[in-house]
Amino acid sequence: MKKVLIVDDHTDIRRLLSITLGKDYEIMEAEEGTTALESIRRHRPQIVLLDVMMPGEMDGLQVLDAIKADPQLRDTLVAMVTARGQVADGDDARKRGADAYFIKPFSPLQVVAWVREHLK
Repeated sequence: MKKVLIVDDHTDIRRLLSITLGKDYEIMEAEEGTTALESIRRHRPQIVLLDVMMPGEMDGLQVLDAIKADPQLRDTLVAMVTARGQVADGDDARKRGADAYFIKPFSPLQVVAWVREHLK
């Protein structure tokens, strides 16, 4: 079964995405960047749904940078799911290697459609 890691410091966002995706994929969760990166290295999910603004040592953009800098992880698909809605924020994330950029509040169905399209 394909794996999806949901990284967000808000439990309700993780729960919403987990419930929406959980029937079709193995779902893992993390609430901050350092734990997320450890989980990515250990479990090798095909997709990471990653918040930008999180507490702790690493924010989502730093996690994205670490994923894309690691030859063993750089093919991992990363979708940013964030409240940062400025055009420049999305452009910056894409330049860093993000594969998609969803702005909160987002449509769970839109995220699910993107995940399904990329995990065919």
